[in-house]
Amino acid sequence: MTLTSAKASPWWIPSVHADRRPFLIGRNAIQAALRGYFAREDFIEVDTATLQVSPGNEAHLHAFATQALTTDGQAAPFYLHTSPEFACKKLLAAGEERISCFAHVYRNRERGPLHHPEFTMLEWYRAGESYESLMMDCVRILALAAETVKTAKLLYRGDECDPFAGPERVSVAEAFSRHVGIDLLASVSADGSTDREHLAAEVRRIGMRVSDDDHWADLFSRVLVEKVEPHLGFGRVTILDEYPVSEAALARPSARDPRVAERFEFYACGVELANGFGELTNAAEQRRRFEMEMTEKMRVYGETYPLDEDFLAALAIMPEASGIALGFDRLVMLATGASRIDQVLWAPVAEYGR
Repeated sequence: MTLTSAKASPWWIPSVHADRRPFLIGRNAIQAALRGYFAREDFIEVDTATLQVSPGNEAHLHAFATQALTTDGQAAPFYLHTSPEFACKKLLAAGEERISCFAHVYRNRERGPLHHPEFTMLEWYRAGESYESLMMDCVRILALAAETVKTAKLLYRGDECDPFAGPERVSVAEAFSRHVGIDLLASVSADGSTDREHLAAEVRRIGMRVSDDDHWADLFSRVLVEKVEPHLGFGRVTILDEYPVSEAALARPSARDPRVAERFEFYACGVELANGFGELTNAAEQRRRFEMEMTEKMRVYGETYPLDEDFLAALAIMPEASGIALGFDRLVMLATGASRIDQVLWAPVAEYGR
């Protein structure tokens, strides 16, 4: 006899909805509170198009493709965006200085307790301000979300984080040294190039697997996900700062150390909540990085996405700025105590692949 797992009841069954409804009401309350925060900070809320000529140019992001038809039936390729970032930066180039955006975004090959093919991303940008200002925004937003749903702690899978405690700020290099004993920047040169063999030897030394076709970025990501991230954001939030410049495709290099970039991620209960940049505004350098990312995408997945030439043109006149993307649904999960992302989505995407 073959045993199969029972399929979960649809989200629209009244009893299932009744269980989910407290999370959803909390979601609405948190969204309203955050809109109030940005309004008080003199942000303009913007709305961007979902259909784009390029969904983004990061090697490991996967988009949904479609096509637009002209009135005479001619087809043009389009994609559902993976982030409103390109459109938001065009608005900065147009002259906006503080903008926020709640955007539905779409990522293929992603579904699980923390991932959904369609989810809500909160992005905001501050022209003329440092990326440290975004860190302070995150700290305030976390506390505001907790206050709104009247909780003293964030929860995920039994782990806790105090949203009112001061954050821990640690560089990626410090985190690698602390948690796995690897001197990460010893494998990064001043020009941003990386030494794959050096890092591979270190990864083998700590007992992790290394494949012949692993690049430096593969090894970096494996150690980060398996050995570093499980230590972040417990008790208090962690700001993981100064990513190697090769791992910050849209962030500018640090003035302090050219081997690292002005990029940070924000963690609570081991969950990545936000990814912030001091934005790169060098259009030629941005094109070079995108082309490298698409070369890597072709190597790993056998496909690429087009570049958004309008975005690169706008980047040439975009002011110095800092910007960040926050997974709004994940924030709601941690604040309300939900265990899966679909519990905080009013109408989840239908299950597929079964």
